[in-house]
Amino acid sequence: MQKRFLWIALGSMALACVQAPRALAEVLITETEARLPASPNVSMAMRGLTRGPGIRQLSPSPNRGVKSPLVFKVRFLIRNNVTIDPASVKLIYLKAKPVDLTERIKTHLTPNGIEMDQAEVPPGTHVLRLDLKDQQGRSGTAIIKLVVAGK
Repeated sequence: MQKRFLWIALGSMALACVQAPRALAEVLITETEARLPASPNVSMAMRGLTRGPGIRQLSPSPNRGVKSPLVFKVRFLIRNNVTIDPASVKLIYLKAKPVDLTERIKTHLTPNGIEMDQAEVPPGTHVLRLDLKDQQGRSGTAIIKLVVAGK
């Protein structure tokens, strides 16, 4: 009886090891949102120098296609030792009618940027705008491009 119980326990442990949960991907952009009409104007006018925070897209590279789920990482560049106001961070999917993606990244915000290890994004080229402010109210904006290959 004890041997049988031991085998059942070992079998359950082996099954648990084989089926160990991995980080689940989270939807950044839905297929329905990706099918919305494109924005007629995704350019961004820049006016001179700014003292506001900078933004750098780390991953994925804006010029190379990747498969979904993808690693989505953006670094905030702090200027003048003034930290970012996390409540000011807004991520907008640029479509004819813009889609606010801010709630989907809230749990991935860090003082240094956005770190989303498994973002689900449908195939295609997606253009996002990231807006933020520092604690002194100075703003920064960047266009982020995601190129996602088919599965």
